[in-house]
Amino acid sequence: MKIDVLSVRFNFLAMNDWMLMLNLQLSKTLQMNTKYNYLILFLFIGFLSFSQNMKEGFSYLETGKYQEAETFFKTVLSTYPENKTARLCYGRAVGLNGNSAEAKKIFTDLVKDFPNDFEVQLNYGESLLWNEEFNLAKAYYQKLVAKNAKSFPALLGFVNTLSNLKEYDEALTYVNKALEVSPGNPNAMTSKKYIYLGNAYQKQQAQQYIEAETILKKCLSLFANDTDTLLNLANLYLIMNELDKAEGIYTILFDNAQNYSATISALNGLALVNHLKGKEKKALQTSQTAYDRLNATSEPSIKQQTTERYIQALIWNKKYTKAGNLIDELISTQPNKNWILALRATLNVYKSNFKQSLVDYNQILAKDSTSFDGNLGKANVLKALGRYDDAIAATEKTLTFYNNQKDAMNFIKQLKTQFTPFYEGKAAYTFDNGDNEAFSVQNTVEFPFSTRLKLLGNYSYRTTNNTVTNNKATSHALSAGLEYQLLPNMTFKGTFGLTSANAETNDYTQLLADLSLNIKPFKLQTLDIGYKREIQSFNADLLDREIVQNHLYANYNISTNFNLGWFTQYYYTSQNDDNSRHLLFTSLYYNILSKPSLKVGVNYQYITFKNQVPSIYFSPEKFNAGEVFLNLIKDENITKTDEWFYELTAATGLQYIEDQESQSTYRFQGKLGYKFSDRCLVNVFGTRSNIASATAAGFTFTEIGLRFKWVFGKARVGVK
Repeated sequence: MKIDVLSVRFNFLAMNDWMLMLNLQLSKTLQMNTKYNYLILFLFIGFLSFSQNMKEGFSYLETGKYQEAETFFKTVLSTYPENKTARLCYGRAVGLNGNSAEAKKIFTDLVKDFPNDFEVQLNYGESLLWNEEFNLAKAYYQKLVAKNAKSFPALLGFVNTLSNLKEYDEALTYVNKALEVSPGNPNAMTSKKYIYLGNAYQKQQAQQYIEAETILKKCLSLFANDTDTLLNLANLYLIMNELDKAEGIYTILFDNAQNYSATISALNGLALVNHLKGKEKKALQTSQTAYDRLNATSEPSIKQQTTERYIQALIWNKKYTKAGNLIDELISTQPNKNWILALRATLNVYKSNFKQSLVDYNQILAKDSTSFDGNLGKANVLKALGRYDDAIAATEKTLTFYNNQKDAMNFIKQLKTQFTPFYEGKAAYTFDNGDNEAFSVQNTVEFPFSTRLKLLGNYSYRTTNNTVTNNKATSHALSAGLEYQLLPNMTFKGTFGLTSANAETNDYTQLLADLSLNIKPFKLQTLDIGYKREIQSFNADLLDREIVQNHLYANYNISTNFNLGWFTQYYYTSQNDDNSRHLLFTSLYYNILSKPSLKVGVNYQYITFKNQVPSIYFSPEKFNAGEVFLNLIKDENITKTDEWFYELTAATGLQYIEDQESQSTYRFQGKLGYKFSDRCLVNVFGTRSNIASATAAGFTFTEIGLRFKWVFGKARVGVK
């Protein structure tokens, strides 16, 4: 079974990883803002020391040629080893060139030689930032700001420190103080923007979405149509599942794009929104537009992001061959890149090649154990393979690197629900054109002991009567059993119980049994084989006759990657009235849509009884029926809280009883329900059919009912 949520998850992961990288980039940007302010000061010092011609070195620093600057000032120091300006510039060149530890040593020596020089102290403070010693830097900058509360470099350096420590409220206070010293300073304004972005991201990670939205909107009020802020706000709306709002933000970004990269990013975002709305063709069209705009001058990050989205869109539209060819091309030129391996893993998940997908995820994690895609992708695949405990472990590992990450939290929540005790109650009223009426109640309980073992219990009550003959009967059935996962691809289920009946002329108790094996022999295939013992209880007459049925059955389903499926069912039934039955049902269907599920198909059914006893129950020597059907489903399992779910099946066809003329048939089945929470749902259901095999007597059958499901207790996951 394909995991459609995977594509959504991977895209959320990509956005969340981008946000994390952005947060790190913000700190670097703040550092660069401070560096340029210091550089201006050094240029001023340079003019005072113009006799030692260092303008060339200043130019290297100003233009980011740090290796040339390092070489230049090292040469100057060989002649003037005590020159303060040359030492300061050399230290900056060394630090900005990547050797932050050596730069700190240089500035430490300068502080010793010039203990009261404020400019030297500023540079030493920045060296602490380069070495990511943020707590030391905080204490040091506090002293500098206390010494000179009007020093713009000191204030901005302190802002940078607080931002790195994610103390955004205090950082905002001090960046405002810096702006009081230098109103409208572009570097301080840029720092302020990134403080807002960092703070919003922090709130987002804590799932304080309204607070994050407020901060981002405030940022937009100061920086109208800012690309970074719009991207952050759109991403927030995606996480909040506010898809229309996200689409609106991406549209604003596209209409007001300040550069080529922003335009492409907007298109990539719109493609994702269309996918999440189930508009796969539109998602592909939008992604194709972005992909076609790539050229030789495209930034590597934009090129990767757009290529990734385009391949994902191909996968969403089941264009697996084209997606696979593009992935193969990428691997041939960029072998072992994690983002490419993640795409191949996603493709294999959609094709149900779970074992191949697992190989790619393991390869990703071997190179980067903290990879979000690797850890959570592996968890999804392990779940699909039936390795539930391993799936939980992989998700928990993800959360050690990405605390409270929403996709991982939701995955664990969904998996825990699968292994949490639940109660299901169902009440139904049925009637047919044979004047039979029945009222039934079923109560089912599942109690997992682990991810492999579940205890099963069922109690049902049924009362039926015939309004013409006034024949009445009631039955009670109680059963218990267990379900045990023998292998990841094989599960045993067995229940035993008793049923007692009180009928017009007969009271009795009989044994009930249901034993089955669920097997997944190959990918996209499932096989059920089993034995079931039950009592004919459709109406009072049948209950009175105490007809025991012993069924041997098999169900076999084959799915494909091109939307076609085939289901076949066979029953052999022997009865204690010396009768027996063969039943064959087969269905060929085609999936038109996935969200909601829409499929059409044709069904064929064949039944034959050894003995014909039409006065007692429907038992033809031969019965053939064919129909075409349409099935529309919004699955309750993927329905979100406070949403409706539904199912509708409509079918029509012909049936042939013995050698009689053909008769037209119809069948309608439906349900409509509401999900109050992850633990509680209710739905109504109904069936109307005139297919002869649908009832034991008569040709028109109607059922209406109510169902309630409640998940209770704690999940039993991670238990061997």
